[in-house]
Amino acid sequence: MQVKDLKPKQGNVDIVVDVVDVGDTREFQKFGKPGKVATAIAKDETGDIKLTLWNEDIEKVNAGDKVHLTNGYVNEWQGEMQLTTGRLGKLEVVGKADVDLNKEPDSKIRTNIPAEESDEEINVEEEDIEDSGDEEI
Repeated sequence: MQVKDLKPKQGNVDIVVDVVDVGDTREFQKFGKPGKVATAIAKDETGDIKLTLWNEDIEKVNAGDKVHLTNGYVNEWQGEMQLTTGRLGKLEVVGKADVDLNKEPDSKIRTNIPAEESDEEINVEEEDIEDSGDEEI
């Protein structure tokens, strides 16, 4: 699968992309649970797309990594497609990117906005927040 083939609301996405940039981590509380989210830019030879990184995936991924997303999901936020793992997907770093990181991404997406300066609302679905198992019963 390639970036050019992705469509909004598409599930079961299996794709390998190069991470060009990783934006700042933002923290949130939803459904009484804390979480973290960051937006990255991912691309292949056919185009680029925002890649939403959740919780521990943020720590795994750096600019310059090649990642394999299995069982991913494409959502749409403010008119732009975004690729995410959702609840059932998996993201794995599989090597180093093939892209020239000094070259600007074609889409001109800006992800490195400091969290405190961003007026972007965080679009969080319940399935994006993993249960840490630390809750008292």
